[in-house]
Amino acid sequence: MKDGFIKVAAGTPDIKVADCEYNRAEITALIDRAHAQGVRILVLPELCITGYTCQDLFFQQELLDGALAALERITAHTAGMDMLVAVGCPLRFRGELYNCAVVIKDGNVLGVVPKKFLPNYNEFYEKRHFTAAPEGQYDIALFGECVPFGLGLLFECREIPELVFAAELCEDLWAAEPPSISLALGGATIIANLSASNETIGKDAYRRDLVSGQSARLLCGYIYASAGSGESTQDLVFSGHDIIAENGAVLAESRLYSTGLTVTETDVQKLSAERRRNTSFTGGLRTGMRRVPFSMGVSETTLTRAVVRTPFVPQASAEKDKRCEDILTMQAHGLEKRIRHTNAKTLVIGISGGLDSTLALLVCVEAMKLLGRPASDILAVTMPCFGTTKRTRSNAERLCELLGTQLRVIDIAASVRQHFADIGHDENVHNVVYENGQARERTKILMDLANAENGMVVGTGDLSELALGWATYNGDHISMYGVNASVPKTLVRHIVKYYAGTVDNAELREVLISIFDTPVSPELLPADENGDIAQITEDLVGPYELHDFFLYNGIRWGFPPKKVFRLAEYAFMGSYDRETILKWLRTFYRRFFSQQFKRSCLPDGVKVGSVTLSPRGDWRMPSDASSALWLKELEEL
Repeated sequence: MKDGFIKVAAGTPDIKVADCEYNRAEITALIDRAHAQGVRILVLPELCITGYTCQDLFFQQELLDGALAALERITAHTAGMDMLVAVGCPLRFRGELYNCAVVIKDGNVLGVVPKKFLPNYNEFYEKRHFTAAPEGQYDIALFGECVPFGLGLLFECREIPELVFAAELCEDLWAAEPPSISLALGGATIIANLSASNETIGKDAYRRDLVSGQSARLLCGYIYASAGSGESTQDLVFSGHDIIAENGAVLAESRLYSTGLTVTETDVQKLSAERRRNTSFTGGLRTGMRRVPFSMGVSETTLTRAVVRTPFVPQASAEKDKRCEDILTMQAHGLEKRIRHTNAKTLVIGISGGLDSTLALLVCVEAMKLLGRPASDILAVTMPCFGTTKRTRSNAERLCELLGTQLRVIDIAASVRQHFADIGHDENVHNVVYENGQARERTKILMDLANAENGMVVGTGDLSELALGWATYNGDHISMYGVNASVPKTLVRHIVKYYAGTVDNAELREVLISIFDTPVSPELLPADENGDIAQITEDLVGPYELHDFFLYNGIRWGFPPKKVFRLAEYAFMGSYDRETILKWLRTFYRRFFSQQFKRSCLPDGVKVGSVTLSPRGDWRMPSDASSALWLKELEEL
C-alpha cells in the first residue's frame, strides 16, 4: 500500500454450473488464498456463484435463492479481511433480474453494479434472462442493509486517496462506450471487469489487446477476471483468461485453461501522476457518480511485479532492435528537415571516437541518404588534445574513412596552451579550467568551420548527460541541432551496437563494436602510463544505468526520492548495495537541480521518447530551484 502499490488479483474458481454451494466453497477457498498472499483487491468472474451458462435455469427460484444464500455466506466469510472482493451474482431488484458485480469488504456489501450492455447475438442470449442496468442511482436491500445499486459507483479508499475502485461486466468492455470511460473520468484508478468470455481461435489475443488498450486509454489499472473451464458446456469452451494491465502494459496474465489466482501490484500513485500530467484527462469532475467510502489499512506491499533496470531499453531482443531502428529513423528525419530548412551545404560534427559522437555521425549519414546527398557533405572533425588516446583517435579516423565523410584532424593542444597563458592558468593544474578550456576550444572550432563551410554544427550530447549537467556550458553543451538530446546513454550504446549488426562492411562493424566497448570518457585529463583512458565518467558521476533509472522514475513519473530508492533497491538487487544506490541517487538530485541553467538554453533537438528535458517541450523548471526537499527525504532513509 505504501508508495501507491496495491496488491491485486484476478481469480478463476473451479465451479460447477448451477451448484451454488459447491461454487461458494470454491470461491471462499480462493478468497482465503488471496488473503494469505496479501491481496487487497480480488476480482472474480461474472456470475461465478451460479455459473454463467445456466441458461433458462435463471428462471428458477431455487437457483436465485441458492445464489443469494451463497452470496450471504461469502460476504460473512470476508469478515476481518482487509480486502476488497468483487464477485459475480444474479440479483433480483424491483421485479427484474440483473447480472451484477457485488463489491464486498470485511463482512459487508459495499455496493452492487449491474451489467449495462447485455449481448444478445451469436451464442449469447442474456436479454432472455436479464435486464440491462437502469439509469440513475438506487439502493438494494441485502442481508438487512440498504446498499448502493446502479451504474457510476466509485469505491474510494479513505486512507489512500489515489485508490478509487470501480467495476463493469464483460460485454461492457466490448461496447462502443464502455461504462469504464465515465468511471475513469469520475476518478476511478482501478477498474475491474467480471467476465465470462468463451474461447474461440484468436480471441485471447484480441481480449489481451482490448484490456491493455482500455487501461492505456483510461490511464488506469484494469483487472479482468474470466470464467474458467468449469463453465464449459454444450457448444462453448471457457478458458479462465485472467489479465491485469496498467496504463497499456500487461502486468500479469494467467495461462489459458487454468484456475486459481493471477497476482501482481498496480501503482495507483503512478496512475494519478500521469493523469495530472495529461491535461486531456479530466478525472474527478464527472457528475452523476455515487461515491462509496471504505477504509483499508496502509502497510508495506511486497513487490512481485517486474521493475526493469533499463526502462529505456526493451528486454526482448526483437523489441530492442525495433526501438533502435525507430529512434535512428526519427533522428535522421528530424535532422533532414532542419538541413532542408536551413539549406545547409555541410554538416559539421566533432568526432571523438566515443559513443555519442558516433551515434550522431551515423544519424548525419542517414539524413544525407534521405536527402539523396553523399556522406562527403559531412565534415567530421577530430580534435586531439591532452587526454586523447590512440584507441579513440584511431576509431574516430577509421569510422569517418569507412563512412565516406570528410575528415579534418585539428590538434588543439597549442591553442589551448595559448589560451591558458592568456588567462594565467597553470597547465599542470588539472581542474575545471583545464577541462573546460579544451571543450570550449573544440566548440569554437566547430562553429567557425560551420560558418566557413555554410554548414550546421550537429550536437552530440545525450539525455543522460543533460540530466546530470555533464557538459561544458558554452562548450559541448551548445550546437545548432542536437540529434541525441532525448536519447539516454543506456540506449545510445544499444543503437550503436544495433547499427553495427546491420552493416555489411566487416571493418566498419569491427570499428563500431570497438567504440561500443570503449569506456565512456570526455578524455579531458591525460591518459594513464599505459596510454589508456584515465578519466572514466561513471567513476565520477556514477553508473549511467542507475542515473537513467533515476531519471525515468524520479522525473518522468515524478516519484518521490524514497520510492525511487525503493524501486532501485528492488531492480538492482545483487548488483548495487544500499549505500551505493543512495550515494548516486543523492548525486543525481544534486546535479539535476544545480544544472538546470544548462538545460534552460538548449538548442533544438529530436524528441524520440516520453522523457525529454527540452525547455520548449516536456520539462519546464526554474534554473534556481532548490533540491532541499528531495535531499532531505533521502537523508531520512
